[in-house]
Amino acid sequence: MKMITRVKEAFGNLDDHSPETLKKTLIELGVTLDELAPYLEDPEGRPYYRQMIYEDDHVEMIVMNWADIECAPHDHGQSTGWIQVMNGTTKQTVYQAHGEALPFPLFTEFKENGSLFFAPEKGIHKMGREGATPLVTLHVYSPPIRGMRVYDLETCAACVVSSDCGAWWPEEQRQRLKEIKLQK
Repeated sequence: MKMITRVKEAFGNLDDHSPETLKKTLIELGVTLDELAPYLEDPEGRPYYRQMIYEDDHVEMIVMNWADIECAPHDHGQSTGWIQVMNGTTKQTVYQAHGEALPFPLFTEFKENGSLFFAPEKGIHKMGREGATPLVTLHVYSPPIRGMRVYDLETCAACVVSSDCGAWWPEEQRQRLKEIKLQK
């Protein structure tokens, strides 16, 4: 059965969208790097290229292939999810922030090919490719990401971005839903 058919059947028939169910479903799907290859394109100067694989009112699945640029620190709005490393190694830095304060790094870790890790609601992190091996990650979130905050630590600002923007400061004004000046 084709991957897209498996994904639609698996996520489209879920009654429970808890983190545990999302993880179990993602693992059972057994998506391979070869199946994702048609969705991978050049990031063209951005940290990654992202392609939506599946989206409904409750779940979204996105594949990302990474350049050698880290994304900006960001959260996933009201969503929780799972990130699966499909190829390569990612360097992830996890941050903490209180209210409208500037986020500060808590720790940095490396996740290798085959790793699966949790993205909590309002959790702030940044990711990037570690080493020369191409990095491909598969992301599943519930509900679909809306209200993602992207942080610019140098200017002490945050921006709530539109759903078609990635984890970088938006170049287009229409993607900037709300700008926030942060406190040091």
